[in-house]
Amino acid sequence: MAENPQYRFLRYAPRDGSNMQLSPTRWERIHVDPWLTGLFLLIASMGLVVLYSASAQDTGLVIRQLVSFIIGFVVMLVMAQVPPKIYQAFSPWFYASGLVLLVGVMVFGEVRMGAQRWLDIPGFGSVQPSEFMKLAMPMMTAWFLSARPLPPTFKAVVVTLMLIGIPVLLIAEQPDLGTSLLVMASGMFVLFLSGLRWWMIGACVGAIAAIIPLAWFFLLHDYQKQRVLTLFDPEADALGTGWNIIQSKTAIGSGGIFGKGYLNGTQSHLHFLPEGHTDFIIAAFSEEFGLMGVAILMTLYCCIIFRAFQIAFRSNHNYGRLLAGAIGLSFFVYVFVNAGMVSGILPVVGVPLPFMSYGGTAIITLMAGFGLLVSIQTHR
Repeated sequence: MAENPQYRFLRYAPRDGSNMQLSPTRWERIHVDPWLTGLFLLIASMGLVVLYSASAQDTGLVIRQLVSFIIGFVVMLVMAQVPPKIYQAFSPWFYASGLVLLVGVMVFGEVRMGAQRWLDIPGFGSVQPSEFMKLAMPMMTAWFLSARPLPPTFKAVVVTLMLIGIPVLLIAEQPDLGTSLLVMASGMFVLFLSGLRWWMIGACVGAIAAIIPLAWFFLLHDYQKQRVLTLFDPEADALGTGWNIIQSKTAIGSGGIFGKGYLNGTQSHLHFLPEGHTDFIIAAFSEEFGLMGVAILMTLYCCIIFRAFQIAFRSNHNYGRLLAGAIGLSFFVYVFVNAGMVSGILPVVGVPLPFMSYGGTAIITLMAGFGLLVSIQTHR
């Protein structure tokens, strides 16, 4: 019998019907994936080198970033020791806890720079619950769909969309458009990989197209609308909202093929490039290492995404397949959105470049997600 194309992401057993016996490798016994670990170390090293230059040689900033990397690797290794079935069992509780924290942000949250995104928890300090939902969302949707027949029924799709929509709206209200879109994407990827029928995909695309005008008039804030308008004409406000994009494209273009050389960038060192060590770090990297440097970096990112898909296809249970695939696609979105906004093809939404941009919380959350991925790989 021919394989149903609707089950494009699912495979349960070898075609010959034999039992699959997997012997754990030496790396799997200690729950470490050497390919991912090597790629992480390489990109993290590149990130620290570029951060030193982009931050005007601020050694303290580099040390703090290094500490975040170390904590992130420890978190990844610890989470890799836990079997996926444990994560599967506790996924609803993670999701529910995230919703409670998001509601707590609305009621008790701290306001910083016009946004109410942080919650002060005694003994833990300030936390940003929206970062927690980057993991809780794909875990919850994978848990819900893996427990039901696949491809999902229309009822299951509607319930999944509700599970996705509630936290997305809570995060967008903070307001945090960038994180809300990332959380939504992580849940939608699980839904797509579950074997969603094409007519349902078309219906979802049509619904999103219908919601966009409503979002423009009733959901987006004025500054968010201005970011979209700036995308099409940054020179209209060259000294205001268009400044970041203009200086970013100038830095990228001035690097040429091979770049100006390490520590020889001008846009970031002379402070023309805002946020050169965070969201726009790839512009500073491109200025000093050129197109060749960016090509190498993107190749390393593609290798991580490829490895995530490889782990997903090798998984022997639906929860692992769906979750691993969603983590890989979400990682692709992080890279694509950051590179797109820095190069001027997407609006500026404040998404950091993985393992390169300065920021401890983002690194630890990202490494925790890859801890789930390694757990799926090493507990086969």
